[in-house]
Amino acid sequence: MTFEELFLLPTYSMAQPEKEKILTRRLNTLTEFHRMNCPEYSKILECFDVPAEPMQDYRMLPFLPVRLFKELSLKSVPDDAVVKTVTSSGTSGQSVSRIFLDRVTSANQQRAMVRIVSDFIGTGRMPMIVIDCPGVVKDRNMFSARGAGILGFSIFGAKRMFALDDKMRLNVDELRDFLSCFHGQRILLFGFTFMVWQHFYRELLRLREQGIVFDLSDGVLIHGGGWKKLAADAVTSDVFKNSLREVCGLEQIHDYYGMAEQTGCIYMECEFGHLHASIFSDVIARRPLDFSECAIGEPGILQVMSSIPESYPGHNLLTEDEGVVLGVDDCPCGRKGKYFKVLGRLKDAEIRGCSDTYAERFKD
Repeated sequence: MTFEELFLLPTYSMAQPEKEKILTRRLNTLTEFHRMNCPEYSKILECFDVPAEPMQDYRMLPFLPVRLFKELSLKSVPDDAVVKTVTSSGTSGQSVSRIFLDRVTSANQQRAMVRIVSDFIGTGRMPMIVIDCPGVVKDRNMFSARGAGILGFSIFGAKRMFALDDKMRLNVDELRDFLSCFHGQRILLFGFTFMVWQHFYRELLRLREQGIVFDLSDGVLIHGGGWKKLAADAVTSDVFKNSLREVCGLEQIHDYYGMAEQTGCIYMECEFGHLHASIFSDVIARRPLDFSECAIGEPGILQVMSSIPESYPGHNLLTEDEGVVLGVDDCPCGRKGKYFKVLGRLKDAEIRGCSDTYAERFKD
């Protein structure tokens, strides 16, 4: 089966053993392509005596620490082939990753994300509320992971409004008019976790105390970007969902896990609260002492693999997140493949998620 043929299959239909065979072939191909076309990547493999011949198992393939993208400009295409540069989120004083995309990689990122998200919310486009401000998407050639996330998910929106102004205040009148215009229709909401809580939920709660209520019972919310600030305030996933349900009737809420270094290959949360690896990706938890693979249910450092990156060597990355693989091919939701949970940032790792970096700068 070729990489192109993956786009023709249901996104979570392939059992893990077959998926691993396909992923091993694809990751071997990408490893050699980047070895030949990215000098820095080639030198790294040479330093660690990584052989040129294909590996028999994708678990044996070399991974890069995700932090390396903050230190080096890693790309496998000529400068004139780069059509977009995405930067990761970062707090003041932090260096940021720079991810160089050509047309093929950018297009495949979007194709994969459409397949992944559609499995959870359907294929029809919906009126869309972006729980952010319009200023974050101004420059489309050089934009942050936050802007990339908004633009990426906007493909699912038929009509889009920004719920917040550029001072991060809720556009109350515009929101009321938007909901009135699309009354009775299913509405997509998208935002980053801390911003949804701080600027949307809290304001809706304040308005409800004044007798102003918004009904979003027909909505579906997709959010992501980190929980560090909310976890410190004892806002768990259940508290987050229950609070939104109580204040505005939102029932369908999906968290997702993703990063600028593997845009498009996101891990969506199912109705049972599990993050799922799609047909385009996989995840491994590794022990910190020797990087051996953790058993099911054993926490470790998350390694993420994507079949998409061709313009830069981001196909096999060791993250700075701790997580646990919960199971394989047996989630109650029926989706095949691995499902897992993110436990948080590794101790002393930089804050880097869109939600967490914004929360770090935000002052109550």
